[in-house]
Amino acid sequence: MRVETVDFSAERRADAAGVARVNGVALHRASEVLSVEALRQRASTELLRQAAIGAGLLDADDAAPVDGVLGEAASEAIEAWLEAELAVPEPSEAACARHHAAHAARYRTGEKVRTRHILFAVTPGIDVVALRNRAETCLLDVRCHDGKAGDRFGRAARELSNCPSGEQGGELGWLAPADCAPEFARELFGHLEVGVLPRLVHSRFGFHVVEVLARQPGVEPPFEAVRSAVAQTLHQQAFTTALRQYLQLLAGQAEVAGVDLDAASSPLVQ
Repeated sequence: MRVETVDFSAERRADAAGVARVNGVALHRASEVLSVEALRQRASTELLRQAAIGAGLLDADDAAPVDGVLGEAASEAIEAWLEAELAVPEPSEAACARHHAAHAARYRTGEKVRTRHILFAVTPGIDVVALRNRAETCLLDVRCHDGKAGDRFGRAARELSNCPSGEQGGELGWLAPADCAPEFARELFGHLEVGVLPRLVHSRFGFHVVEVLARQPGVEPPFEAVRSAVAQTLHQQAFTTALRQYLQLLAGQAEVAGVDLDAASSPLVQ
């Protein structure tokens, strides 16, 4: 890999008072408060934008997106840079077969879950650490009372949840994978757990305390019927790993202030 040195001196003049920066480029306005994950997302995107400039794929005068939304030219340049730099091989037949054997439940069709939740929503300006602590406290409380007399979960949902479902004790009804955000669905489907999950579920909306009330297992199709889906899953996993490693390398070569990229869990381009 070869990363060109780029002069970002013009962009270094961005107001740095309380503003996270990558090579002096502001990631947000001084008045804007972002969650930790949103800030990492912007920093990762900015690293890639600057790498595209260094590779000559994007004009050096491209304006940094302080609102986190890339322009069309920057998006296309980053895609071209990733295609050139991240050579991710297609998974072998044997690797796909092993993955399916270990995770066959993930490829069930017709699976449904009846669930309810308590949402602690992440909103602009909120103290995310304090919010997570509140969610963890709630999770511990409802788990300690799971299965006991009285509906502790329902009362907590009505009192604490930021979702309209709180009025119904957090009830979401029967859900299929397509009914949920992908990160929520991954925690619900392809598992056998029933009852209050022993962990918080993280989604783009915030932190969820989740109880699985019942499951309809669906049908597990044979490997041959889902081979392409398995291959796509493994390819995406390999791409994500390669991208994370590349971003860590770029971050090590950059001046990063106000954001910790070493702990980023999903550094993907928006």
